[in-house]
Amino acid sequence: MTADTAQSLARLAAERVDHRFKGLPPDADGLTVAELAGERRNLFTGGFATPVLALSAERLEHNLKLMETYAARHGLTFAPHGKTSMAPQLFQRQIEHGAWGITLAVPHQVRVARAFGIRRVFLANELVDAAALRWIAAELDADPDFELICYADSVRGVALMDAALRDAGASRPVDVVVELAAGEGARTGARTEAECAAVADAVAGTRTLRLVGVAGYEGEVPKADSERVTAWLRRLVALAAGFDEAGRFAGLDRIVVSAGGSAWFDAVAEVFAEIPELSLPTVKLLRSGAYVSHDDGHYRKLTPFNRVPEEGALEPAFRLWTQVVSRPSAEQAFVNAGKRDAAYDLDLPFAQVIRRDGAERPAAGVSVTALSDQHAWIATTPEADLEVGDWVGLGLSHPCTSFDKWQLIPVAEADGTVVDYVRTFF
Repeated sequence: MTADTAQSLARLAAERVDHRFKGLPPDADGLTVAELAGERRNLFTGGFATPVLALSAERLEHNLKLMETYAARHGLTFAPHGKTSMAPQLFQRQIEHGAWGITLAVPHQVRVARAFGIRRVFLANELVDAAALRWIAAELDADPDFELICYADSVRGVALMDAALRDAGASRPVDVVVELAAGEGARTGARTEAECAAVADAVAGTRTLRLVGVAGYEGEVPKADSERVTAWLRRLVALAAGFDEAGRFAGLDRIVVSAGGSAWFDAVAEVFAEIPELSLPTVKLLRSGAYVSHDDGHYRKLTPFNRVPEEGALEPAFRLWTQVVSRPSAEQAFVNAGKRDAAYDLDLPFAQVIRRDGAERPAAGVSVTALSDQHAWIATTPEADLEVGDWVGLGLSHPCTSFDKWQLIPVAEADGTVVDYVRTFF
């Protein structure tokens, strides 16, 4: 950890707890985050107010170690997508677990990372905003240790980047990778190899940009399955090899080939192992980010570890604790968490456990059927034992839209002891 990073994280620990941070104990107002963590309060008896989102300390550490081991085993460089959490403390823990740097999506996120001393950033987007490019140019010029790589996917985008960087008087070129689209109708990226070559030619015609590789996102392959994803990844590898044969990477010390969301990183590992020997060392850059907390829905169903169980298994680390506030009928109940608190863009939350009088049991016969702004609609069957005042623990789907609803998240051990708090910046 650099001195700058340590100082920035220390400032987080010195922040005062107050009304900004939902779910935290009202009687903790005025304490610093470090002081509150030092009290090691219990999530269930220490004054926390529902709803409250918690991260499992043990599962978080398990997931960090598992992906560190996975990347090393497959010879992959790892830059996990930080937009999942936007939590500098987790960025640092990922780096301590072997990450090369952090992947981000928009300039604001890069500013957060830089404020906390992150020295390597992969920006998985074409950056054409002139104000952001001026700031990037100043960061690169001021800090020779700062490395940034971003996408380029159009000749027009290259022209806009070049103009903004020239106007900014940039002295260091911005490293770019040409983004190959995942197919017709997919998201961003140049659609054909010929278009990719035109983008690379445009980059070569500037002094403000430097082509360092190719990249893309296999999760956008239309009707994605193993065969289609693998075929697209092989196109990406062939594009890198073709660029290299054409001498497009002359003068560099490495070639970057990057892909990898959280659903198909086993295919990325398999195809990247086939990358032929190029004229320079190849950085095989994986960017999967949802692993850090994993989930109980979308990624739990799609994780590559389901397909290759001998590699290990990620564990869902989030639980949203809510409280029953209404039981209007034998078939219905309402808890006090809704769209403002729980991810709902891919799957509804999952009722997992019920706590009453300190005892915890499975949430048999209890399911979430809808979300309002501040309520979850609960359907109950005759086997459900649910009363007003009970705590209901919900599993969540899609961590990318879970972190963004909570600015300060307790990290709790299995017995409920809160040992840390994770600050997010969305």
